[in-house]
Amino acid sequence: MTHLTPRQIVAELDQYIIGQGDAKKAVAVAVRNRWRRQQLPPDIRRDVSPKNILMIGPTGVGKTEIARRLASLTGAPFIKVEATKYTEVGYVGRDVESMVRDLLEIAIRMAQQQQAEQVHPKAAESAEERLIDQLMPLEAPADDVEASERRNRSREKLRQQLASGALNDATVEVTVHEKAPTGNLLGMMGMDQMDAMGGGGISDMFERIMPGKTHRRRMKVPAAREFLIAQEADRYVDREQVIASAIENTENNGIIFIDEIDKIAAAESKNGPDVSRGGVQRDLLPIVEGSTVVTKHGPVRTDHILFIAAGAFHNAEVGDLMPELQGRFPIRVTLSDLDKSDFRRILTEPHNSLIKQQTALLAMEGMSVTFDDLAIDAIAQTAFDVNRKASNIGARRLHTVMELLFQDLAFEAPDMKEKNVRIDFNYVKARLGEIQKAKDLSKYSL
Repeated sequence: MTHLTPRQIVAELDQYIIGQGDAKKAVAVAVRNRWRRQQLPPDIRRDVSPKNILMIGPTGVGKTEIARRLASLTGAPFIKVEATKYTEVGYVGRDVESMVRDLLEIAIRMAQQQQAEQVHPKAAESAEERLIDQLMPLEAPADDVEASERRNRSREKLRQQLASGALNDATVEVTVHEKAPTGNLLGMMGMDQMDAMGGGGISDMFERIMPGKTHRRRMKVPAAREFLIAQEADRYVDREQVIASAIENTENNGIIFIDEIDKIAAAESKNGPDVSRGGVQRDLLPIVEGSTVVTKHGPVRTDHILFIAAGAFHNAEVGDLMPELQGRFPIRVTLSDLDKSDFRRILTEPHNSLIKQQTALLAMEGMSVTFDDLAIDAIAQTAFDVNRKASNIGARRLHTVMELLFQDLAFEAPDMKEKNVRIDFNYVKARLGEIQKAKDLSKYSL
């Protein structure tokens, strides 16, 4: 868990997301509180629960990006799920507990990667020995001292050549083992949740029935080296330690972002059970409150997982959610609509902003693209106007506008002799003017 202060967290988020100060402050405090909790004595620590957050605001204003950047900043396991993909337990579809299982799988991959980096030097050494064996397969007789010394000298020579890159064009054969895709098969059959409940027994059975295939593949030395290092790292990684570390990381640092929660906000249906709305809320409640989810890797407690829910709430209100569920999201922040000045800042200020991305892409064709201030104003104004006249999709509208603006230039760039292009007000108006005039704006929507 990072030791960044709330102010430092907000400053980091400001590099990627424009505005929305209240939301940034709320998530920054929530993350810092997790670090504070871990410094407490055990008898107090277990009773301090995270303050889950409900973000309310239209699409494209930064709800998902704030949560995603927050997870990346803290190095926490993170998953984004859509509330509408779940159904009540007992009906066709995924139940809400699967979001915790998916989060654990992400944490396992993170822990495996961290441990693989730790054992990388040892894995690289073992991979080099295997590679030298491939390049020099003949063994010297055990009782032939002279031949054994010659072989050792040859191995050292090959080791030096590998280090210098002199053997990069050589090819070797490596053994590749491909596992059968049992996980995908279980998912297609709707048995992935049964597998979790059974401790992974079903997937183990399928692996025995379909053990995968082994074959030899020829590779250039650099590719073979990387492949063998990965193989050796898998051998050195302690799987039990990886799973134990991942479960602990999930329980204490995991973040689940539940998008479109307003789509399941509805009163009870008079025509029967509403398994994709009210039913999902009822199943979601114990997960958010704190319960134990059984996975094939072991039980995972959700008491200290941070839940961030988000929704536009255009056709529903927060009050339409179950009162008990509302109570589990005590921190509520409203994100504001974006205006022209916000669009202008989004174009220029964030790290790797849209203008920086577009100029970098065209630089790969040898193009030098510059913008003047009036052009940037015109782009921002166009995006703002189209959002008002058509559906408001927030900052995503800028992607549409920028693609239309650069479509011809991106097409012609490889063949253009003049490599210096300046984007001015007239350039923008010539290419985006028809958007402003069009009565039917649907073709300019994402």
